[in-house]
Amino acid sequence: MLLSRSAPLRVLMLVAAMLLGSGAVTGCKLLPERFQHKKEARNSGPEIMYSRAQEDLHSQDFNAAIKSLEALLARYPFTSQARQARLDLIYAYYRAHETESALDAADTFIRENPTHPRIDYAWYIKGLVDFERTPNRIEKIFRADLNARPPQTAKKAFASFRKVAEDFPKSEYAADSRLRMIYLRNRLADYDLSVARYYVKRGAWIGAAQRSRQLIEQYDGAPAVREALVIMINCYERLGQKELADQTRKVFAENYSGEVSAVKAATKKRWWNIF
Repeated sequence: MLLSRSAPLRVLMLVAAMLLGSGAVTGCKLLPERFQHKKEARNSGPEIMYSRAQEDLHSQDFNAAIKSLEALLARYPFTSQARQARLDLIYAYYRAHETESALDAADTFIRENPTHPRIDYAWYIKGLVDFERTPNRIEKIFRADLNARPPQTAKKAFASFRKVAEDFPKSEYAADSRLRMIYLRNRLADYDLSVARYYVKRGAWIGAAQRSRQLIEQYDGAPAVREALVIMINCYERLGQKELADQTRKVFAENYSGEVSAVKAATKKRWWNIF
């Protein structure tokens, strides 16, 4: 009786073991299938490799796209797909926040492909990378005075966008580049204005006048130009340069005709009470 009762138990245990074993085998077979297309891409031609990279870009898996594009460039560097992959890699680095890699890739593409029909895109992405590096999030959160901070990357971004806007005026990125240039122009002008104010507080009239003049020449049209002209007028008067003060006052009157009386009133006040 004991043997007959234990037999079904042994059969059940054997069946369970077989089911578990088959499930494990099935699981082992299914696991690699999830990544099968990536393995196939690595072992296939440039067309399939590039297609897989595009899928990664469209799904916003930028790290995977970077690996796919880098593999394509390493295996098939002289194919038509590789030429397009170099541009896509700049974008992938940018979206993956690998700023230095994005800038290096853009500089390399511009240097090696000076006549490429899409070179405007490389300049544009290069501008975006520098544009988004300043100011940083911490500065925004704590409301730091950005005008008093040296715009380390703003000038680089401005130069890149200016390249797109001036050298490729028909580019699809030209309009956006101009808008970003206006923002950067005002940002750079505000910084120069903060430097001019700093010189004024310390009685460095020559330095203040020179910095204000530099602001006006480089960033014409920025809102900071108005105050820069006022600073120049006061600095020239402090230095006894009446002719230069009158010339600057004339420029101010031509551009801000409705505010001439305000400037005259300001020059009669003590300097630190003007603004």
